[in-house]
Amino acid sequence: MSTAPETLSPARVWLAIAALAIGTFGIGLTEFVVMGLLPQISASLLPVLDQQDHEEAIAQTGWLIAVYALGVVVGAPAIAAFGARVPRKALLASLLAVFTLSTIASALLPTFGLVLAARFVAGLPHGAYFGIAMLTAARLLGPRRRALGVSLIMTGLTIANVVGVPLITLLGQQAGWRTAYLAVAAVFALSTVCVIAVVPRIPADEGASVRRELGVFRRPQVWITLAIGAIGFGGFFAVYSYMADVVVRVTQLPQEATPWALSTIGLGMFCGNLLGGRLADRSVMGTVFGGFVALAAALGLFFLLAPNAVGVFVGAFVVGFAALVINPAVQTRLMDVAGDGQSLAAASNHSSFNLGNSLGAYLGGLAIASGLGYTSPALVGIVLIVPAAVLAVVSVRLGGVRHVHQDAVAGSETI
Repeated sequence: MSTAPETLSPARVWLAIAALAIGTFGIGLTEFVVMGLLPQISASLLPVLDQQDHEEAIAQTGWLIAVYALGVVVGAPAIAAFGARVPRKALLASLLAVFTLSTIASALLPTFGLVLAARFVAGLPHGAYFGIAMLTAARLLGPRRRALGVSLIMTGLTIANVVGVPLITLLGQQAGWRTAYLAVAAVFALSTVCVIAVVPRIPADEGASVRRELGVFRRPQVWITLAIGAIGFGGFFAVYSYMADVVVRVTQLPQEATPWALSTIGLGMFCGNLLGGRLADRSVMGTVFGGFVALAAALGLFFLLAPNAVGVFVGAFVVGFAALVINPAVQTRLMDVAGDGQSLAAASNHSSFNLGNSLGAYLGGLAIASGLGYTSPALVGIVLIVPAAVLAVVSVRLGGVRHVHQDAVAGSETI
């Protein structure tokens, strides 16, 4: 059991959470900005192939997205397990330093292969940073506001989707994709300085070890909760991945409307995330079940409204809103079921979300390739919610969940 952090004023607590959220804002930028700059990156790093076969060059440049996701899946459990004995402030600052340096490398390295390697390295700290930052925020706010702490850390990511990614994409289109990545690196550098300056010293958990952290994977409830997140969020990512095609080919709006549609999803995510944090503090599993019902309805609404110029934006908002209502509840559920392996479980949650990203994009692509239309991924998402909801029922029936009130979430007495 770790000792309590230093006594903090409410202002210091909120400053610490804001510093951590700047980091997740940077993560949102570095993860999603490449999607809007693929043509520029392709022409820069694969000029010969881009001239000969633009579609093939774009597909190959898309590996930058895939290797980042692979870095997330690999790095989240590894860093969380081996970093369990490192004081949390030092670990968070170190992860942000890796983000900064790898993003600078992404901007400056001259060849596609080297940039590819830099993007893999950039993905490694993603899940571990999210996990440790959420646990830190939950601890600072105390046991009655755990889920609110989780949602506040996620706020950085949702704001990135609303305003950050469109602005960075515009910067990249005007000044070059390398300039865009340098701007993202500056955000990570700022967060590093802020974390060092205002996040309190929180020692590593007493008795923390790689073996103890890995013990979390002996708990069936942890695997079930991770699966709930991966499968349930697959529906959201199925729609998100093909939003550009829906806007242009189904709604028949100009290509310039795509960033606005993505920003609308981001706005829904922002609102849903904040509401989800408050609801989950009242009832974790109630929020999960209610969120799945809302997400199924939102996906159905999107399917129906997508052909309409106004409807596609309404549908985009409600899909983002419903999906992110669920997120703080799933993360808080992991806190409840993880026992002593809090860090590894929290970080692994982001590996599961990236698997959900891949699952949703893959199944949505299969539906489109089968001739079902560009809105068919929404129906795929509704289907995916069914097994996720069944797993949630199984999790509740298994019981045996111990709510965590001390290690990962204690600290209300310090505020």
